[in-house]
Amino acid sequence: MEQVKQAKVTLNNVIFGKEEVVDLLFIALLAQGHVLLESVPGTGKTKLAKSFAKVMEGDFNRVQFTPDVLPSDVTGIRFFNPKTQEFELRVGPVVSNVLLADEINRATPKTQSSLLEVMEEYQSTIDGETIKVEAPFIVLATQNPVESNYGTFPLPEAQLDRFLFKIDLGYPSNEEEKRILHTYRTNDPYDEITASLTLEKIRMLQEEIKQISLSDVVTDYLLSLIHESRSHFDVELGISPRGMLALMRAAQARAFLQNRNYVTPEDIKELVPYIFEHRLILSMEGSIKKTARQVVNEIIKNVSVPVEAGAVGK
Repeated sequence: MEQVKQAKVTLNNVIFGKEEVVDLLFIALLAQGHVLLESVPGTGKTKLAKSFAKVMEGDFNRVQFTPDVLPSDVTGIRFFNPKTQEFELRVGPVVSNVLLADEINRATPKTQSSLLEVMEEYQSTIDGETIKVEAPFIVLATQNPVESNYGTFPLPEAQLDRFLFKIDLGYPSNEEEKRILHTYRTNDPYDEITASLTLEKIRMLQEEIKQISLSDVVTDYLLSLIHESRSHFDVELGISPRGMLALMRAAQARAFLQNRNYVTPEDIKELVPYIFEHRLILSMEGSIKKTARQVVNEIIKNVSVPVEAGAVGK
C-alpha cells in the first residue's frame, strides 16, 4: 500500500488538481480494467497517461491513432525476411504493460476493433498464432469529443463496454493553473518521476483485492442499480453482465485502497457514473431529452441506498 500511496503522490505532483482521477486510475489498475480519458485538447490526458506508466517498472508503448493506422500496426504482423528466406513474427505495441491509445477515435472501426481481443482476453492473435500479454496490462485511451465530426469515428458499443471507466478531465481551477504556471516555468515534473511500483507488486495487489468481501445487502444494491439501468424509460440498452462485474471489481479495489476488507454502498455509488455513462445506450426519445449523465443520476436516485451499518456485515 505504501508503494501505491507514493505513486499517487508522484502523479499528483505532475498533474495538478486531478486527485480523484489519479485514484480512479489506480482503481482501474488493481481491478484489471482499462480507462478512456476524454476532454478537450490540452488538458493533460497524454501527460497523465505517460506519467502513470512511468511510476511502474513496466513496458510502455504508445500508438498515435490516425485514419491510416492498420490493425497490424497495433497487434503485429508476420512478414517475410528476405535474408533468412523465412516468415518472422513482429509483435505490435499491444505487447506491453501500459498501452497509450492516443486519440483512439481517429482510427477506423476496423483498427479500433484490433484492441477488442487483447483488452478482454490479454492475448493477441496474429495469423493464427496467439501471443499472450502478461499482467499487469492496461489500455489508457484518449479522445477529444469536440472533434467528433472532423475525421473521427465514434467508438462502437463493444469497444466502450471494455473500458472500465470513462473519465472527463475537464479544465483546472484558477488556483491549479497558477500552480501549473509556477511549476512548469522552470522545469517539467515528468522528468523527475521515479518508479514507485513493481510489476510483481501490482500482480500481488490485483489478487488481494479479489478477497474484499461484499455483503448480501451491498450485492443486492449493486444488482438493483444494474437492473434499474435496463428498465429505465429512457434507456434502450442497459448495463451488461461485463459492466456488472466491472462495478464489483472496481468497488473491491476502491475499498482496498481505503484500507477496508469490505465494500460499502458508498463504494458502489461513487463509481457508478464512471462505469455506467459510456455503457448506456439511450432510446431515440431519451437522447433528445437528456444526456447519459442525467440518466445515470436518475438511476442512482431511483435506487435506495442501504443503511451502511447493515451493509458492512463481513
